[in-house]
Amino acid sequence: MAMMAACSSPPQIPPQFEAIERIPIKTVAVKGQTMAYLDLGTGPPVILIHGFGGSMWQWEHQQAALSTSMRLITPDLIGSGLSDKPDIEYRPEEMLDYFVSFMDALQIPQAVLVGNSMGAGLAIGMALTHPDRVSKLILIDGLPSDVSNKLTSPSIKRALQTSAPSWLVSFGNWLFGGLMIESVLKEIVYDPALLTPAVVERSNRNRQRPGLIPPILTVRKTLPLWEAEFAKRIGDITHPTLILWGEEDRVFPIGVGEELHRTIKRSIFVRIPKAGHIPQWEQPALANKAMIEFMTHS
Repeated sequence: MAMMAACSSPPQIPPQFEAIERIPIKTVAVKGQTMAYLDLGTGPPVILIHGFGGSMWQWEHQQAALSTSMRLITPDLIGSGLSDKPDIEYRPEEMLDYFVSFMDALQIPQAVLVGNSMGAGLAIGMALTHPDRVSKLILIDGLPSDVSNKLTSPSIKRALQTSAPSWLVSFGNWLFGGLMIESVLKEIVYDPALLTPAVVERSNRNRQRPGLIPPILTVRKTLPLWEAEFAKRIGDITHPTLILWGEEDRVFPIGVGEELHRTIKRSIFVRIPKAGHIPQWEQPALANKAMIEFMTHS
C-alpha cells in the first residue's frame, strides 16, 4: 500500500498559498508541464527562486513587503513543490531551459533574480548563459564553487552521497518523513523556536508530495555538472549583485559567502545576524530592507 501511495497521481494543486496571508496560486504550461507560481504587485519584475528540496513557502515573508513597488513572481521550480515532476535528468541546462521558458510564458523579457541556496546557483547560471534576461542578482546563502568541500550540513551531505535507489528513499521518506524533516530543518534554521509544529508539518507535506524524491536525488549527478559548467565562471558575472548571508549558516558558513563576494566584482555583501541558511525567512525585516534598497537604489 505504501508503494501504491508513492506511485499514485499527484494531488490537485490547491487554489491558494496559505502562509501569512492567502495568495491565489497560478499555473502556467511550460514545455508541456505545469508550473505553479505566485504573482503579486506591479512594476519591475522580480523572481524569487527557492533552493534544494524547497518550495515557494520559503518566500512567505517577502510577498507583502516586496510586492508594493514591484511585480513579485515566486515559482515552484519544475520538479519541486506544487509543480510537475517530469522524468528528466534535471541537468543544469534543462533547469535553465525550463526557467527561460517560464519567463517567456509569463512574457518577462528581463527580471531581477533572487536565489536562495541552490536557487542562487540557478540564478548564477542564468546570469552567465542568458545575461540579457537578468537585470540584477541577489544571492542568498549560495551557491559557491567547490560545493562538496564547503558544505558543512551533515544531513545534506548524506543526501548527496547516498547511493540508495529513489524508490527506497521515497519509502523511507514516507515512513520516517517527519523525523527526517525536523532534523534537516534544525540544521537549516538557526532559531529552533521558529520550527513550530505547523512549520514542520507544512515542510513534511511538501516532501511527501508524489514524485518529489527522484528530482531531488538527481543532484548527486547534476552538482558536478554545475561545478564544471558554471562554478569556474562565477568571476565573469558583471551584473550588480547583492549577496545576503546568515551569520549562523550551518550549511555554508559565512566565510563561504565572503569568498563569493570577493569573486563577484560588482557585489555588495550583507551579513544577516541570528539567521541560518534561509535568512529571508528567519530575519525577514533585515533581509527585505537590504533587498529593497539594492533593487531601488543600486
